Amino acid sequence: MRAAAIALLVLLGPCTRDETENPVTVDAAKVASPVDAAPVDAAVEASALFDAGPPLPLSFGTTEELLSVSGLPSTNFTRSAFGPIPGKFSDGNSAIAHHAISRRACLEGLRNITLQTPLERATCGGENMVPIFRGGDAGAAKTCIDIFEFPNKACELPMVWGSPSQAQTICQAEGKRLCTQAEWNLACAGDPDGGKDRVYAYGDTLDYEICNTNTPHEMGEPTAWGTRLWRCNVQSADSAWKTCSTDTEPSGAFPRCRSRFGVFDQHGNVAEMMSRKEGDVTYTQLKGSAFFYIDVGKSHDAPPSANQKMSGGMLHDTYPDTCSFDPRWHVEEVAKAGHSNYHLGFRCCKGL
Repeated sequence: MRAAAIALLVLLGPCTRDETENPVTVDAAKVASPVDAAPVDAAVEASALFDAGPPLPLSFGTTEELLSVSGLPSTNFTRSAFGPIPGKFSDGNSAIAHHAISRRACLEGLRNITLQTPLERATCGGENMVPIFRGGDAGAAKTCIDIFEFPNKACELPMVWGSPSQAQTICQAEGKRLCTQAEWNLACAGDPDGGKDRVYAYGDTLDYEICNTNTPHEMGEPTAWGTRLWRCNVQSADSAWKTCSTDTEPSGAFPRCRSRFGVFDQHGNVAEMMSRKEGDVTYTQLKGSAFFYIDVGKSHDAPPSANQKMSGGMLHDTYPDTCSFDPRWHVEEVAKAGHSNYHLGFRCCKGL
């Protein structure tokens, strides 16, 4: 067994990454939380770890634990923004959630992937961020983006249930802000070598297996008519908290779910808040898809007849989860935005 401080090296795109320097490594002792700091056995293959029994603990049940993994100091605001209840950021209701991939397996899957080069860290001024740009000119980068969904740490669960206004304040506390739609799209579809944009972060053909998009909603008990509907009840925040399981996986647990810039999980896991400015007002809206996308998904080139699909005993509207899809869902002024739910998280960007 290697010690928990084993370094996990990573790999990314060819042109923008200077592999002649020592790449930034992921220290398993720092990534793993105090409740799951098990060492990683270098001799055990990742495939074996994925099948090795139940996952190690991932969820955090107290405000203090959530603050600890966020990396933010304890202040009046952060204590009001984190907690295991609706309206505060957490990893969801752990009493009903299902997570198939352990933190240890996730770390093993990232062992040979460079998350960030020294040049990228110097450019962005922080860990787990990469610059994004067009035309293959890294020197023209105007923005850096978090490579993972908040808390932007390898193999931690993304946080949900908070509001866009809280997310914006959290980003600002880190010297960042919510990403704009254009930045999010570029990080997803763009090519650091200046090539053609992709339809999806991972390619041009929809694949439900590459990202955490193939986890259907949990089904409830049969009704009096013999049908079974989704257990998830979104009539109120309280009913959603009690019945809608946040079935996410640790950030980075799907290594192929990654854009050419090195940004993970822009499809699946959790949908994300982003911002768009119109005049003097900055709005926020939902972007991307969540773990249950299989229930509502369709290919970008599907015929109009595929605009709905039967799932959970009901017909649901479908949508294409392309990098450029602009659904205009849950549009609110960022300063007043209060929408939160079990599958909506965020990531931050930083202007250069």
